[in-house]
Amino acid sequence: MSSALEIGTRLVALCQEGKSDDAMNELYSDSIVSIEGQGSEEMPARMEGIEAIRGKAQWWYDNHEIHSMTTEGPYCGHREDQFVVRFAMDVTPKEGERMQMTEVGIYTVADGKVQQEEFLYLMG
Repeated sequence: MSSALEIGTRLVALCQEGKSDDAMNELYSDSIVSIEGQGSEEMPARMEGIEAIRGKAQWWYDNHEIHSMTTEGPYCGHREDQFVVRFAMDVTPKEGERMQMTEVGIYTVADGKVQQEEFLYLMG
């Protein structure tokens, strides 16, 4: 598995099965870069390295109750090294109100692994 389409298809399938940790372990480069649309002191917008990304994911699960999540894609275009996935989530932050979120992840692939993920949010 090395093309963006193949990797994207596998990532979506694993996320739909609730296995996002397996997706990270199988598909992400050790030197992955993750960029969020927003950051904070406890969770910076840009993180590098698989261990930092695993920590970010653990922080998310520790700080949110996830009622449901749907994953759609991969969307592919003329670039052979990228795909996009749409996520829709119904979550309650541990210290907040229940909310619905929609975001897209733009994934860049090289050498058969996800090298970068960048998340953009539906605002407004």
